[in-house]
Amino acid sequence: MSANNESFYWMDGVDVKVRDITDYESMRELFKGVDYVFHLAAESRLQPAIENPIYAVQNNCTGTAVVLQCAREAEVKRFVYSSTSSGYGNNKYPNVETQKDDCLNPYSVSKITGEKLCKMYSDLYGLETISLRYFNVFGERCPSKGQYAPVIAIFDRQKVSGEPLTIVGDGEQRRDFIYAKDVARANYLSATMPIKKRKGKTIVNYSGEVFNVGSGINYSVNEIADAVSGGICEITHLPKREGEAETTLANIDKIKEVFGWTPEFDVIQWIHDQR
Repeated sequence: MSANNESFYWMDGVDVKVRDITDYESMRELFKGVDYVFHLAAESRLQPAIENPIYAVQNNCTGTAVVLQCAREAEVKRFVYSSTSSGYGNNKYPNVETQKDDCLNPYSVSKITGEKLCKMYSDLYGLETISLRYFNVFGERCPSKGQYAPVIAIFDRQKVSGEPLTIVGDGEQRRDFIYAKDVARANYLSATMPIKKRKGKTIVNYSGEVFNVGSGINYSVNEIADAVSGGICEITHLPKREGEAETTLANIDKIKEVFGWTPEFDVIQWIHDQR
């Protein structure tokens, strides 16, 4: 909710509590009787985190520690943390979970710190945790206002308004786009599937580990713009942003093997289906 989107969507019957995740005393009561925790609350935008790194670190590091501690005290069955592919930075692609961190901005530093807190809570306290590194999430209801909204939603709004599509840099930067429903399914499976797997004679416990959630395919921003506009919209270019990787591409072998998850949607096909 810190993103100040124009709309938020809640299912009927959901009990919505608004809290500051850095406030331990306020948060504790929410975990009574809870079996599974999906931790998505964060300063979730890259550029605002660059502009205000203290705010990002406070929410994404301290806030995650508070939520983990509350989950530990409530003895939840499993804790699923929403992380980010931006922790890969300029690593060689496709990005695999064994690569070293290459955090290019305060947002990625703060989110990858959250992963390390999850692993520590698993190793030290025995809390089952899974960290999911989302690549570029797209889908219905994406916010379309503001310069930090997801690129597909911005292009859609600009096309409908008859405005030029604004592309940051030369548009040749490539992104792995993953559909929101695929992400939701990854969360469900990572919370409910067995976390221990037999490999030969060994039992491997994946608690505390990181899993990529991407499509395994990437497209340039120019290709996305062409798909949205059908080649009929004017294009304008904005200055390149600092602190952003040129290419993202997920290796998704691990999440396929451990949780049986595979993506079902392709971003270009989805854009065409919306027309």
